[in-house]
Amino acid sequence: LGGKDNYPVDERAGDAYTAVFPGIVTIARSSRAFLRRNITHLVAEAGIRQFLDVGTGLPTADNTHEVAQRIAPEARIVYVDNDPMVLAHARALLTSTPEGATAYIDSDVLDPDRIVAAAAGTLDLTRPVALVLSNILGHIPDYDVARSVVTRLMAALPSGSYLSVNDGSRGVDPDFEHAQDAYNESGAAPYVLRTVEEITAFFDGLELVEPGVVSVPLWRPDVSSPAPEPIGEHGGLARKP
Repeated sequence: LGGKDNYPVDERAGDAYTAVFPGIVTIARSSRAFLRRNITHLVAEAGIRQFLDVGTGLPTADNTHEVAQRIAPEARIVYVDNDPMVLAHARALLTSTPEGATAYIDSDVLDPDRIVAAAAGTLDLTRPVALVLSNILGHIPDYDVARSVVTRLMAALPSGSYLSVNDGSRGVDPDFEHAQDAYNESGAAPYVLRTVEEITAFFDGLELVEPGVVSVPLWRPDVSSPAPEPIGEHGGLARKP
C-alpha cells in the first residue's frame, strides 16, 4: 500500500510474496479502495455514524475513521486488534476529530463477547453500527468458527446495522491461489482463501446492498475510472433487517 508504518519482518515477507506473485500489490490496493467506497456509502447514503472495525492491522492510508469523519466529523469508530504493536501505532496515529471518537480494543477476533462489551464503552449499541471485517476472516482457518464469529457479533448489534466483509477468494486467479497455498505451507500464519459461495454465506439473514458479493473492484466502482477487472478477493455489504 506504500505506507511507512510497517515492521521490517513484514516488509521482507511482503517483498518475498510480491516476488512470487506481483499481483498481490493490486489486490491490496483494490481491497483498501473497496473499504473506502464501503465506508463512504455507509456514511453518505445509509446514515451510519458508528463503526466497529475488527482486525484493523497496522494503520495505512484512508483508515475507517478518516473516511467516515471526512463526511461526518461526529462519527465514532472502535478498532479491534490483539497485536500490542498494532495498538501502539493505532493510538499514536489514528486520532479522531474533536466532534467524534476513536477507541482501540485489545481483543482477539475469536472473542466476540469481549469485543462487544468493550465497544459499548464508545458506541451506543442501541443505534445502528457498521461491523467491518476486512481481510480478517481468512485468518480463521475453520470456516464454521469464522461464521460463528460473524453471527455472534451481528447478533449484538441492532436492526439497521450493517456488515462489511471482504476476503481473499478462489475461482478468479489461479496464480494467486498457488502463491497463497505455498505461503500457507511455508509455516507462516495461514490465510485461507474461500469460495465466493462461502464468503456470500457470511451475509446469511441480512439484506445485501447492490451489487451483492462481487470481486472487490466491481463493487460500486468509480465511474470515472476505466472498467475494473475482477481479482481474487470478494466482498459485499449487507443490512440487518
